[in-house]
Amino acid sequence: MKPTVLEVSIRDVQFGEGSQIVLPCNIYDASLGDDVFVGPFCEIQGGVLVGNRTRIQSHTFICELVSIGEDCFIGHGVMFINDRFRAEYSRRDKTKWEGTSLANRIRVGSNATILPVSICSDVTIGAGSVVTRDISEPGTYAGNPARRIQ
Repeated sequence: MKPTVLEVSIRDVQFGEGSQIVLPCNIYDASLGDDVFVGPFCEIQGGVLVGNRTRIQSHTFICELVSIGEDCFIGHGVMFINDRFRAEYSRRDKTKWEGTSLANRIRVGSNATILPVSICSDVTIGAGSVVTRDISEPGTYAGNPARRIQ
């Protein structure tokens, strides 16, 4: 028996001027602003919005319900999560998924995990950090769970 083979694709994406994508990538039903860079081996799912001049490094996963502002830097291997996997519902029930919103000038270090949260402008997230709560004050956050360190 042969498996169903799905190929890497970029489809139904709205690109701004000067955007660059390094293949292979899966990007679909998303909107990327002007001068956005996406490194190889990324997946950007449906409904994602990426602001102007944002850089997304390799091996990053951006799931549905994520909005990223302008002039952001998303490091290598960053994972965005829209499902907290609570016991009371099935992870396949999209009505229970939650959104994530990153404002402008946010820097996210490599291998960070961002749960469904809202992050204000001018924030740095340390490499390997896990953001579990909203961040409403500019500064540097690190750890698991991420806490303000500067």
